[in-house]
Order: sequence, then C-alpha cells, then structure tokens
Amino acid sequence: MADDGQQQEEGEQKKFAADRAKLGRAGCKKCKQKIETGELRVAKIAPNPFGSGGGCMKMWHHVKCIFEVFSRQRATTARIESGDDVEGWDALSPEDQEEIMSHVSNLTGTEKKGKTTTPKAKQTKQKTPTKPAVTSAVAKSPTVATNISNAAIPSDKMHKDNSFREFRRLCADIANASSYLTKTSIVRDFFNKGTEGDGFRGDVLLWCRLLLPGAVKRVYNLQSKQIIKLLSRLFGTSQEEMLEDLEQGDVAETVRVFFEQSYSVKPAKKSLLTLSEVDQFLEKLTQLTKEEDQLYHFSQIAEKCTSNDLKMIIRLVKHDLRINAGPKHILEGIHPEAYQAFQTTRDIRSVVTRVVPTMSQSGAQTTLAIGVKTLTPVLPMLAEACKSVEQAMRKCPNGMYAEIKYDGERVQVHKQGNEFKFFSRSLKPVLPHKVSHFKDYIPQAFPYGQDLILDSEILMIDVNTGQPLPFGSLGVHKKTQFKDANVCLFVFDCIYYNGESLVKKPMKERRRILEENMKEIKNHVVFSEQQEIYNPKELEAKMTEVFRLGLEGLVLKDLMGVYSPGKRHWLKVKKDYLMDGAMADTADLLVLGAWYGTGQKGGMMSV
Repeated sequence: MADDGQQQEEGEQKKFAADRAKLGRAGCKKCKQKIETGELRVAKIAPNPFGSGGGCMKMWHHVKCIFEVFSRQRATTARIESGDDVEGWDALSPEDQEEIMSHVSNLTGTEKKGKTTTPKAKQTKQKTPTKPAVTSAVAKSPTVATNISNAAIPSDKMHKDNSFREFRRLCADIANASSYLTKTSIVRDFFNKGTEGDGFRGDVLLWCRLLLPGAVKRVYNLQSKQIIKLLSRLFGTSQEEMLEDLEQGDVAETVRVFFEQSYSVKPAKKSLLTLSEVDQFLEKLTQLTKEEDQLYHFSQIAEKCTSNDLKMIIRLVKHDLRINAGPKHILEGIHPEAYQAFQTTRDIRSVVTRVVPTMSQSGAQTTLAIGVKTLTPVLPMLAEACKSVEQAMRKCPNGMYAEIKYDGERVQVHKQGNEFKFFSRSLKPVLPHKVSHFKDYIPQAFPYGQDLILDSEILMIDVNTGQPLPFGSLGVHKKTQFKDANVCLFVFDCIYYNGESLVKKPMKERRRILEENMKEIKNHVVFSEQQEIYNPKELEAKMTEVFRLGLEGLVLKDLMGVYSPGKRHWLKVKKDYLMDGAMADTADLLVLGAWYGTGQKGGMMSV
C-alpha cells in the first residue's frame, strides 16, 4: 500500500506499518511534506471512516516525524515499542530496522530522564499575549462578572471550602463512586462537614453552579477545535498535534497534556485558585466573541493554573465535568427535596436560598416550599410511548383525555402583567418571529389573566381550512410559501393562574380552569382538541379516526393526574409504537458520513 487512504485486508491488525515509499504520492501527516520515492516511512493504522467493510487506512509519517508525535502524546496512547508492533517489519532491511529501533531507544531514554524529544527547532517562541485594544464594552470594564453569592448565603471566599483544588477533589471522589447513592452521600458529607470536618464554610450557591454547569445557561462561543486553536497559540505548541490528540475524544485532557509541554506559559506548581475567580473567569468568557479577547482572557487565568486546574476549567466550558452525576444526585446531597424544587423552578439560586437556612439545623430536614413562578421556566411534563390499549387503561384507570398530538413545537407561555416570555421544550427562549405576535392575542384570550403559565404547542394553520400545515413550516424563510397561514397557539394546559400554582391540581380541574378563563381567538389562540374516554372501545375508535386522517397520534392524560415537571406520566400513541412497530412506515437509508465521538465514545464513529 503506497498511498494514504488505501484499505487493509481484514485479519489480525497491527497499529503501525513501515516500508519504503513506492510512488512518492503520500504526504507526511505531521510536517505535510511529500515522502519521496524510496524513503523509509512509518504509518499509524486507523479505522477508515470512508470504508464500507470495516477497513483501515494508513497515515504515513517520516520516521523522525512520527517519533516526535510519540514524544508529545499521553503515556496511555499506543506507540512503537518493538518490531512486533509494526506490520511489514520482516520485509525491512536490517538497516531500516536499526534506524527505527534507534528512535525507540532514544524516546525511551529521554522519557526516563523526564525530558521531551521534540527538537529545539520545533520550538515556537510565543510571548504571553499582550492585552488587545479595547474592542467592546467588556474590555472597558475590569469587573464584568456579577457576584453570584447571595447576601443571605454568607461565606469566606478565601476559606479552603471555597478553593478550586477542593472542587477538583470532590469531583474526583464523585466520579470514582460506582453508585448514584454513594455519589449523593459524598456530596452530603462534604456540605455537612466541609474540608476540615467541623462544618461547611463555603458558598453553597457557587458550588452548585459549578457542579452543575449544564444547568446554568452559559454560552461560551467555543467548540473543541476553537479551544485547541486558542490554546496552541498560548502554549506555543503545534495545533496539528493537539488536534490529532483531540481525536481521542477529550479536549480537556489534550489541553492538560500540552499545557505541561508549553513553551511560553508554565503551569503553576500549586493550585491557589478560588471558586470565585473561576466563576468570574467563566462569566466574562461568555461575553467575549473575538479570538484575541478570548486568548488574552485565557492567558490571565493560565498563569495561576496547574495543569489539572486548566483541565477542569475546560470541562466547565464544555458543560461536562465527567463525574456521571446530574442535578438529582448533586441537589439531593444538599437537601432531600432540593431536586424536586429545582424541577419545578429551574432556578438554582431560589432553591439554594431556601435550602441554606435549613443546613445548620440538626436532625430532620425541614420541608421546602416548592412552587412555580412566572417568567421562570418549568420543566415540561412529558409522555412515554404507549404500545397497547390495555397499557393505556392500566395507566389511566379513572378515565383519560385523548388529545390530538400536534406536529408542531412545544411552547411554555409566561405572562406577568404586560411582560411575556416564551420557552421551548429545552427551556430556551423561542425565536421571536414565531411567537412575538401572541403578545397581542393572549390578553384578548385571557381578559382577566394578569399572571399565567400555559403549556401549549405552536404550528402553522391554513386560515381558509383551519387545518395544520406540515412540521417545519414555522421557519422564518417558510412564511413566503404559506401566505394564507398563521402561527396558531394550541393551548392544552394551565399550570399557573393569577397567583395560584395549579401543578398539584388534577388534570380535569386544570382543564376546567383553562376553559372558564380562556376564549378562543380564531386562527391565533385555540384550545387543543380532546375527548374524554373511559373504556377501551372508545379509545380504539379514536385511534382509528386519528390514523385515518393522517394525524401524528394521540396524547393520553389521566383525568386525576397532577402536573409533574420533567416526568413521563402521560402516554403518547403513534403508529410506530403499536403492535411492536408493525404499523410503522419503513425507509431504506444509506449512511453518508459519521462523527468521531467524545468522552467514552472517543475514537468511535456515530451517525
């Protein structure tokens, strides 16, 4: 195999190959120069992402170049240690074998001395970035980050309980715990005893925000490859080598490895960072969009970081601490009802402010007052697949609402006086072009509703026929195709009305309140179509009618069921689910591409 990209035969596969170039067409993957005909070369053998039969491809390097790559990679990554690791070894001349083994010996000897084998000529002298010219309001203000500590939650920012080193230690303990109960117990012990065993003196809110980076809606404008581009400049290391290491799926570990090899910014010997400093760094990072601003910002924090500190900061930027613990396991560690409160309010600050006064009390934990509030998104109630009529009757023994399953977008509507907010299923703001006009129609539909939260679906309907249009017609560029159509709000639930939370009221009562207080605005705000059902024959007839009309399906709701945020206590009926999928439509598909995974899926491909 002379050229890059040619496939290997199936069989026992070695990870490296060596020969002399036959055609001179392949280029070195490191230095990007052509490998001349007859020159000794070494290849890494990797799965071919474009192959159809599980084949492999060879990524050729000059001998010197591939050993430079070995010198920079982490210790656990495969490398040549003997001739047994190399395909085609026996076909090499003794001189070629000796040349390769001399590089192996040099690499091993250098590592024992704790030095790198990268030639001095490779060093790219990189000064710490100078502070860029002021390009935004962010750069003008030295104190951009807001102080997230609540006045009702006092703590000493310099106390050991607020150190970033303790944060890393706790994350490691949680990650190493095998069961979720153990993870919660570790969190509970830490917040009870602190680092010194005589009580926790840290900032609970700050800890929760950093332990749950995915629950705090920060956007950093940085993907993995952009992080590599920035930090390769900061470290004075090869961007290509960092990107190659990134293929193993862990950008934070790649940053740690190359930070330790940095030419220009050396890691601190001891971690002195506080949680407050890291939080302020992250808050300001959300406001930076220009590469030079981001680079300068990273240079400021990198000077204070150990390699493990910077690794954890990158984990925070990626919203993934790799501890295999979510909001449930962390929040139940500070109070048994904290997660339930968070599911309802999705507001960490309000949950922690209610929890902290109870943490100093010994004995039984006090009950938290849990309730929804307007303008703060509530995790939507969901539905599980219903595979039979019998399952539906068991789930809803008191009768059910059989509601048309609309093929639109789920929207949670919040109104507080004259202020409106619209949240998607993932609790993100809905694009204005889809919902802004509802501010005119909702007050008409709810003439006496000052404060309310509605659960609903939006979709385009034909104003002439009243029929819904296909999914995807809500796009801003689609409106020109549907000139006789409106975006319509189909309201199916009310979970808050004029100061009263309705989540604990049964479905039938919530529907009654909705119907008594809402009047339909044709083609703009309407009730969802539903029918009360009490026996299997009625349900079968409704399902037959829906499928005959070509609708997506039904959502079944227990008449006595309460609104459970985030829980799949409703049922959804679709053709795909019934009779083990026998009614589902089929499709023949061809896979055209794949992505390399990250984390545990690093190095694997998925579509």
